Amino acid sequence: MSVRRVMGTEVEYGIAVSGQPQANPMLASSQVVNAYATASHRARRARWDFEEESPLRDARGFDMSRQVADASQLTDEDLGLANIILTNGARLYVDHAHPEFATPEVTTPLDIVRWDKAGEQVMLDAAGRAGRLPGGAPIVLYKNNTDNKGASYGAHENYLMRRSTPFAEIVRHLTPFFVSRQVVTGAGRVGLGQDGRQHGFQLSQRADFFEVEVGLETTLKRPIINTRDEPHADPERYRRLHVIIGDANLSEVSTYLKVGTTSLVLAMIEDGWLRGDLAVEGPVASLRAVSHDPGLGHLLRLGDGRRLTAVQLQMEYLDQARKHVDDRLGADADPQTVDVLARWESVLTRLEQDPLQLAGELDWVAKLRLLEQYRSRDGLGWDDAKLALVDLQYSDIRPEKGLHHRLVAAGRMERLLDDAEVEAAMHEPPTDTRAYFRGRCLEKYADQVAAASWDSVIFDLPGRDSLQRVPTTDPLRGSRAHVGDLLDRCEDAATLVDALAD
Repeated sequence: MSVRRVMGTEVEYGIAVSGQPQANPMLASSQVVNAYATASHRARRARWDFEEESPLRDARGFDMSRQVADASQLTDEDLGLANIILTNGARLYVDHAHPEFATPEVTTPLDIVRWDKAGEQVMLDAAGRAGRLPGGAPIVLYKNNTDNKGASYGAHENYLMRRSTPFAEIVRHLTPFFVSRQVVTGAGRVGLGQDGRQHGFQLSQRADFFEVEVGLETTLKRPIINTRDEPHADPERYRRLHVIIGDANLSEVSTYLKVGTTSLVLAMIEDGWLRGDLAVEGPVASLRAVSHDPGLGHLLRLGDGRRLTAVQLQMEYLDQARKHVDDRLGADADPQTVDVLARWESVLTRLEQDPLQLAGELDWVAKLRLLEQYRSRDGLGWDDAKLALVDLQYSDIRPEKGLHHRLVAAGRMERLLDDAEVEAAMHEPPTDTRAYFRGRCLEKYADQVAAASWDSVIFDLPGRDSLQRVPTTDPLRGSRAHVGDLLDRCEDAATLVDALAD
């Protein structure tokens, strides 16, 4: 029982073309992705393989009909939009009207931070290249979740779980966790309601966009628990929990705790460890109520009759997670598991004392402190448009413009990684998952990789009548330990494929 498991993130970025408010965001997003592809010959040829995808399969035991599905759910259709695989094992593509970066599969929270931050740098590079095209205009990307005009775009998490875990238990135990998790993971937002017209500040950019407790949709009637059953692995052994309720975090600590604490809770669910009735009455309404209360005093009514704040509910999960780790691992707990538990406790303790103590660690608190400084200096009410601009500027990924990046440069935000580690992750894959095989193949055999996906690499080899598919259905195989020496000694893809077939 630890924070280690196969996981990844997918982040859609907000996009704007400077001086062109009516610019087509889908076209601009395609320009961003294609500009990055053009910059690297290794990314030009290989396409994304949609064959193994099944976005309408529901964890509750049925497939949604394509006739009734919203077009946004048909992610297995190749719409001809920009879509490339990178040498670090990641995917860079256009998702409707936004450029999106999906990290490679990793196994630790710190590696999520590493490749998620690498995604920011890939996006920054790509936007810069697109803006310098002949006749182009500067393109600005924002790592946020809403345009404050009623639209929201996602920051999803993915966790591999044991198939034997009953889905009803996942829903039961994760729903209250997600309702309360935003006190740690929220990105902060000026404005209440989907269109942001109500004045005020809230913890989460996504909370107001969730309408049901459980469901398959991701853009309409968004559910707290998403039921998409698309494991990208052996379906007899695994399910992939597709989490759509998180915010896009810039803070490294927020991202680290987001996936680290969730991984611990999933381990307890898999082991049947969680005790007591932590169910929250009216989860959707409670989700919004917690988000709308930056004072953190809102009381949630639990199924057993208790009334707890979101911070206190998180402490219930923390207490059980600590006992679970002690019971299963004791002194053998790995350093990241120990660190996540310690940081989780420290953050919750200080949130109860005074949330502003976390201004150097959590996004929503850092943003709130900035906003309160502007409000105090200029006498601004929450209805002042300047505050919405500050909110937006916090998420600008340009180092010279983004307020988060200015805080980092000033040493006012804690970092877990250095610039060199992030830069390396822009090009290098993680070494302990199948992403290593995918990324190395793209780097070494670029001209012979026809397509790839999470669970296969497809080669187009000279003299072969058909494409050669190499399945990668086990996320923990294809690592450097498994195939590193083989990749080093195979000078061409044909030799590699033949060696794998032996």
